[in-house]
Amino acid sequence: MARKNLLDGLMNARNEAEASARKAAGAPAPADRPATSPPRRQTGAIGAVSQSLAELRTRALVEVPADLIDDAGLKDRLDTDPEGLAELVESLREYGQQVPVMLRHSPNHEGRYEIVYGRRRVQALRKLGSPVRAMVRDLDDRSLVVAQGQENAARKDPSFIEKANFARQMVEGGFDRKVICDALHVDKTVVSRMLAVAKEVPEPVIEAIGAAPSAGRDRWLALARRIGKRPVDQVVALASGDSSDARFQTVFDALAPQRAPAPTPEKITTKNGALLAEAQRRGGKPVMTLHDDSFADWLRENMARLHEEFSRKDGE
Repeated sequence: MARKNLLDGLMNARNEAEASARKAAGAPAPADRPATSPPRRQTGAIGAVSQSLAELRTRALVEVPADLIDDAGLKDRLDTDPEGLAELVESLREYGQQVPVMLRHSPNHEGRYEIVYGRRRVQALRKLGSPVRAMVRDLDDRSLVVAQGQENAARKDPSFIEKANFARQMVEGGFDRKVICDALHVDKTVVSRMLAVAKEVPEPVIEAIGAAPSAGRDRWLALARRIGKRPVDQVVALASGDSSDARFQTVFDALAPQRAPAPTPEKITTKNGALLAEAQRRGGKPVMTLHDDSFADWLRENMARLHEEFSRKDGE
């Protein structure tokens, strides 16, 4: 009897997993297979086996039509890459989908799903008209953004401003600092620094520039100081370049503070009008440029004597 119950548990788990996959793909249930019986409560060793099977079932992959999948979560990438997407489409066309995405059941629309991570793969498969191989999880909003942030950090290290922008969105979404730290794998001090930058740099400017992987916190803060009270649309208009790093540098250079023009030197001429020297102050100190080499040599040789005469006269 114990063996029979174990086999029943195995069959029920398999049938339920297959039914979930058919439902996700929109396929009808086969007519020649009897409906599965309601799950029975099991305890002891049999219950442990059934629990393990249930956990394995939640890890099973299903195929979901791409048009049943909606976007969700926060915007974690700033740069768009049409060429990269085209390459991904061709790769999936040739080799198929090797890496599954993660979805959750839509909390708002029955029978639909939302992306946890794998947006580009879903977008590419949608272009191909192919179903999406996915792991489906029951996740609340908090678990979704944590999974999204952790998967992105493991797959490709986001730039500083992408992390800062992600943290800003989480704050605006009402998530507390601990959730933000868990999602980004950083401590509260780093999160505070990220949020300080995201607060100082207008969001449209971040969007216009992009990820700028070469620019860290200090450079973004320096850019914020250069932006100051300038109209945001004027700053956005400065962002030009083939890469986000180039766009950052273009904006950064265009907003560099203007140096005060150097003062015009005073010209000293002889009685007949010939230029003898130019005098000006640089850094608070007097600077004289002599244009008569022979006079410059004589002055150098007689500088001490002239100073002595000047001092004696000044003392009188």
